[in-house]
Amino acid sequence: MSDLFLPAVAGATPLPAPERAAYFLSDSTGITAETLGSALLVNFPAIAFRRRTVPFVDTVAGARAVVAEIEQAAADGLEPIVFTTVKAADIRAELARSPAKIIDLLGGHLDELERALGTTASEQLGQYHGVGDVQRYFARMRAVEYAIEHDDGQSARALDQADVIIIAPSRCGKTPTTMYLALQYGLLVANYPLTDDDFPTDGLPRTVGPYADRCFGLTTTPLRLSRVRHERRPESRYASLAQCTLELRRAEDLYRRTRVPFLNSATKSVEEMSAVILQSKKLRG
Repeated sequence: MSDLFLPAVAGATPLPAPERAAYFLSDSTGITAETLGSALLVNFPAIAFRRRTVPFVDTVAGARAVVAEIEQAAADGLEPIVFTTVKAADIRAELARSPAKIIDLLGGHLDELERALGTTASEQLGQYHGVGDVQRYFARMRAVEYAIEHDDGQSARALDQADVIIIAPSRCGKTPTTMYLALQYGLLVANYPLTDDDFPTDGLPRTVGPYADRCFGLTTTPLRLSRVRHERRPESRYASLAQCTLELRRAEDLYRRTRVPFLNSATKSVEEMSAVILQSKKLRG
């Protein structure tokens, strides 16, 4: 595959983006390999990646089956790249037989840690995503239950216990951000939808008004919001560009008047939005 990229010529057919196979292999769930590998791949937007996550590669036989699949991808001209968090030496050796560039996301760092700590790393599988700290695990489960109960303003019970209350017009990203903060950090997060019934108003809606210091607002662009809403309710007033523009303008005006911090979710991932919220509300230690 050529690495040469030619400038576009008027009237010429654009060159297709080069395509590569990207494998995320793990002896556990694959979440770590996929997360870290994807964070690296995002730096190469000109290349299209055919992604495949293979969890629980915890036997040599399992590794051989994956190697056979990688060999087929190589034969198809996809020049595979493999991101792995497998710890067992015999399985890693088997994976190394594949015709792919292997990027070991843990190996070198574990070696460094072993030297720094003066002990060897455990080869027990799946520790990163295991229960680990039982109290922390149950705190996260409680946070998820709280998030479900308080999703989209369904309940006002125990709002005084919330770490954060996310407010925004419908379809601005409240729910995924709420669930991420609950599951990843064990925070008690509620979210409340700003609707026509909440305007006009001098302050925050009555339900969340007493907890203004815990509120965080989300907004987006009218065009993006309209597109997202059209997927849910095509050709409705709810999804019209005029309605989306009105709701966002009112929401942003409300945030400014009540001094509620907010951000535009249009170009932000859930992880980025969560990081801003954590920082703004001083919830990150």
